[in-house]
Amino acid sequence: MVYIKLLLTAFFWGGTFVAGRIVARDVGPFSAAFLRFAIASLFLVIFLRREKGGLPRLNRLDIVSIVLLGLTGIFAYNVLFLTGLKTVTASRASLIIATNPIFISLAAHYIFREKLTLLNWLGVLLCAAGAALVISRGDVFTLVRGGIGLGELFLIGCVASWVFYALIGKMTMERLSPMAVVTYSSIAGALMLLPFALFEGIIPEFTTWAAIDWYAIAYLGFCGTVLGFTWFYEGMKKIGASRAAIFINFVPVCAVIMAWVILNEKPDISLITGAVLVISGAYLTNRKADNCRRN
Repeated sequence: MVYIKLLLTAFFWGGTFVAGRIVARDVGPFSAAFLRFAIASLFLVIFLRREKGGLPRLNRLDIVSIVLLGLTGIFAYNVLFLTGLKTVTASRASLIIATNPIFISLAAHYIFREKLTLLNWLGVLLCAAGAALVISRGDVFTLVRGGIGLGELFLIGCVASWVFYALIGKMTMERLSPMAVVTYSSIAGALMLLPFALFEGIIPEFTTWAAIDWYAIAYLGFCGTVLGFTWFYEGMKKIGASRAAIFINFVPVCAVIMAWVILNEKPDISLITGAVLVISGAYLTNRKADNCRRN
């Protein structure tokens, strides 16, 4: 059952790129991100209250960490994510975001002195090459000429914000459980997003959104956040972090297939080649020392 849940988690996380692409067409990034995490926070609090008796108490250091997590992984990441998806296809966006492991691994290597083997470094190079193909749409020389689109830059910003979120989260999870960290950071991020969503016009535009926008927002909040994180951490607990992390490699695959089927985003040769390189590189980068030698 745990493996089915992990596969569904990969499917749900892959679907967030399709749902985000749909929402980005009509709904402002601050409004969509706020609603996503307002929904997620509500269900996460209910879940923790039922399973753990409620949220743990925070000390001053925890509060600072939660604010930083909300600012990086919820506020910045999701605003940049939804803004980028206005101009970048869901399939390409998923592969840009899939480069997260290489930057987290590099940061952990230099900050926490975590060991990287030769195979890990090969994974970094493969992932970087695949990302270059995807971002440049097959013409890597455009990167040298500075020809990166604004949407791609926003998504690269997503990667940067998630690296900060992961590193801060790594330290915070030495004191709090992963689900408590996710719940608190979701609440913090939603509170930060609220004034910007109000300024963006969430209340007057509330009734103008199509039903598909509401379905996509609900999907992002419940399936992409609540079920995704709950089942992933459940899988980590039962089969271990390294084995559970393998399923993350299926996320961009699911995203590309779903974008093709639902949004008619037909993959070209640069996308397919980039996908093979990114996924292979991400897998090798995440290999643990005891297997051949995160997020």
